Amino acid sequence: MYGVVCVGEQESLAVRTAMSEAQDAETVAQDLARQLIHPYLGFVLFFCSAEYDLPALGNALHQYFGGVRMVGCTSAGEITSQGYGRSCVTAVGFDHRSFSIACELIDEMDRFSLTDAQQLVERLGSDCRSNSLAPIKDHSFALTLLDGLSSREEIVLSALSAAFGSIPHFGGSAGDDNHLTDTHVYYGGKFHSGAAAVVLINTWLDFEVFTTHHMLPRTEKLVVTRVDSHARRVYELNAEPAAEEYARLIGVEVIDLDHRLFAAHPLAVRINEHYYVRAIQKVNDDLSLTFYCAVENGIVLTAMRPGPLMPNLEALFERLEQRLGPPLLTIGCDCFLRRLEIDDNGSSDDTSAFLRRQQVIGFNTYGEQFNGMHINQTFTGVAIGRPGGRAGERGAR
Repeated sequence: MYGVVCVGEQESLAVRTAMSEAQDAETVAQDLARQLIHPYLGFVLFFCSAEYDLPALGNALHQYFGGVRMVGCTSAGEITSQGYGRSCVTAVGFDHRSFSIACELIDEMDRFSLTDAQQLVERLGSDCRSNSLAPIKDHSFALTLLDGLSSREEIVLSALSAAFGSIPHFGGSAGDDNHLTDTHVYYGGKFHSGAAAVVLINTWLDFEVFTTHHMLPRTEKLVVTRVDSHARRVYELNAEPAAEEYARLIGVEVIDLDHRLFAAHPLAVRINEHYYVRAIQKVNDDLSLTFYCAVENGIVLTAMRPGPLMPNLEALFERLEQRLGPPLLTIGCDCFLRRLEIDDNGSSDDTSAFLRRQQVIGFNTYGEQFNGMHINQTFTGVAIGRPGGRAGERGAR
């Protein structure tokens, strides 16, 4: 039998959010513990700057949160209860009376198979069912946090997608404050590289997993004519050196190519009527381009341009609120290239204030995941409705 929750308990059935801008690892752990710990705390999700002493931070969090399970990752910028942040930690604590949460670590991403995924998902489901909150089907979603520099996201996501079946899932690739050197996920009291954390969240509250982007197609096309798919390294576009052909497309010199130009002039793959951005990570000395997502020989890349970002976000949350009511929490995976664009066009304060109003906690990523797809330059996540909200009422009856 599944648990019954009264709407009158709304205040105690929420989530708690926290942040710390302290630089000392122990002070950070103290700050988060003071803001999050209560008798019904069942799970903590956090995102942190890679500038921290990660071994010290891992030890401090493990010490101050004791037996509470925690999962997190390093970021390329944080989304806090106050909006956008940098060089800080943002976190959310889940009340076990409203959320039954299970998690596992994938420590060998390149060897992860469909059988591994099926067994992992079965264990997660069994763990969640032990709390007897709600049926797994139609009342669960999954979150994946992956090493953002592993180049193995597609392997893991393909297997997990098949194993999850109808369970919606989303996630983000860990960042490292735009240094592109080391990214980490946190599990079991330690930060891990080359690994992925998988979290299954079961709840009687209503929710919706979503993705959106504000990119619009141009007419120009580029064909990938030589590539190392394993390394996501494109050597030729239209049978020309990749960096030269891309620079020619956007009207700059190769020497000028950087993250901000990549953000302003993305390339995308068209699947049916939808465009999925394949963001460029860097230019290599041999004039090849390394991408954040898998790129195959022969695919056609469409040149894209940014549309209005804020109207796109506003339309998304208007639709979500029509279905869910005002959000209790939104977990957001926001591509770091979007953050660069927002910083450059002077809209950071307005966007930050909007995310704050929508109760967004999250991070800037090196790639996003949506129902098995690895994508770039999106805002992807889950919105969770309040107890007693429009759709939440049926779960509380």
